Formats: sequence, C-alpha cells, structure tokens
Amino acid sequence: MSPEEIITALRGLDSCAVSDALDTLGLPGAVTALKPMWPAGTVLAGRVRTVTAAPKATAGPATHIATPLVAITEPDDVVVIDNHGRTDVSCWGGLLAEAAVRRGVAGVIVDGACRDVQESEALKLPVFARTAVPVSARGRIVQAAMDERIQIAGISVAPQDFVLADVNGVVFVAAADAERVIELAQRIAEREARMAEAVRSGRDVQEVMHDSQFPSVTVEQR
Repeated sequence: MSPEEIITALRGLDSCAVSDALDTLGLPGAVTALKPMWPAGTVLAGRVRTVTAAPKATAGPATHIATPLVAITEPDDVVVIDNHGRTDVSCWGGLLAEAAVRRGVAGVIVDGACRDVQESEALKLPVFARTAVPVSARGRIVQAAMDERIQIAGISVAPQDFVLADVNGVVFVAAADAERVIELAQRIAEREARMAEAVRSGRDVQEVMHDSQFPSVTVEQR
C-alpha cells in the first residue's frame, strides 16, 4: 500500500479497532494520556512529522517551537510535538494553526499543553493534547529537534509513521507494520458491525458477545 492508501484506509477505521489490532499483534501504539481539545467529530489520520521541545536555555533569540517544521509540512502530515508531558506551558497556538492549515496539515498531537483552542476549532484543525493553558511558549520553550524519533506518552514514534486520532484517543502505527495492522483492524471492525447488527435484530447481548457466536479475530484468520 502507498502512504496515501494507508491514510485513506485509516480514515475508514477508528482508534478502538486499530488499538485492538495492535493488541492482537502484540504491538505498542495506543496512547491513553491525550484527548481532543475540541469536538471535531471526524477521524484524524496522517503521516507523522515530529518536533522535540526543550526549555529555553540562553538569553536572546531562539527557534520558536514548531515553526521550522510547519514551514515544510505537506498535505496529510500530522505535527506531533514531544514536550515531555509538560502542562504548565503551551507549545501550540493560533498562529501556528493558521500556518499549518495553509500547508494542508491534517492535525496536531501534543504531549503537553496547547492554547488558542478556539482558533484551531475555527480553522477545523484537530488538536489533541493533555490540556489547554493560556501560558505562551515564548521565552520558555524552544524547538530542539525535528523529524527525529520521539516519545509520546511512553510510545516511541518516528517520522513517517502513521497516526489515527478520534474522540476515543490517539493510536500510532509504525510504518513497517501499517499494512498488517490495517488488515486486522478492518476485520475487527467488520466483526463488531456484525455483532451490533445481531443486537439490533433482537439477539441477547450475552449470546452475541460470546466467542462461540462471533469468534475473536486472530492474526491467522483470513
């Protein structure tokens, strides 16, 4: 599958199905610490582009967090910022959101805090973070690196990996595992749909949820 095909396939799934597929395959990727900052109501999926944040160590000018990366992003990129879980200072705001939308960025994931949530919402730019705060990054944190492997809430994430985020949370999929994760997640979603239809038709939920009726999806099944 091409990267574009992978992103399209992910948009047809949800974070729960992908998380279940990762579990079945014994792979990490599901993040439990981040949440949507505004109710987008859609699935965010795209290619990971990473930023590492760090405290501003010296006086004088410094690289403002995420600006060099946003300047070179491409459509369907997702900006993923590692601010090491800090919630006392924002590392994403309204001006960055304006620039990101102009570049076609699909969304933003922040292991830390953001601000100007109302501006991202007005721009329809999905943002996932630990929280929102009014405190500016200026003079407090800077960009230390970009497009390097980072840690997001304990999950190792590399540039060009894939991410899906929705109302339930955030899941990362390593590029090398994307095809098999998607194939399994699609089968899991199909099983869930059949089970839901059985409940709607009047079958007892205890019966429907018993594996003898709808066996759990396994890696070996095709």
